[in-house]
Amino acid sequence: MTLAWYGHLKFHEWKSFSKFGLFAVIAISWGMAFFEYCLQVPANRIGYKENGGPFTLVQLKVIQEVLTLGVFTIFTLIAFKNESLKWNHLLAGLLLIAAVYLVFKK
Repeated sequence: MTLAWYGHLKFHEWKSFSKFGLFAVIAISWGMAFFEYCLQVPANRIGYKENGGPFTLVQLKVIQEVLTLGVFTIFTLIAFKNESLKWNHLLAGLLLIAAVYLVFKK
């Protein structure tokens, strides 16, 4: 999803993609996101407690958000050289770890 949602922001740097209109960018993004949905939907279905999995709905969502933000951070630092990681971003990451702890605490 990170690549689908934010990767197109780099299209202006690539000659073959620079002239794409909004509709084309949306279609490309949906095409990329499709593959993540093909993994995410079954993972949620298998992992959900009421379907025999070990996780509550809130736990599944927190796991998904933390993974997404982790991937987003790595993607941003690699693809967008003008962005930087600041102290408040690191603190936010620590708070996400605290959120995971609290959601899984019995």
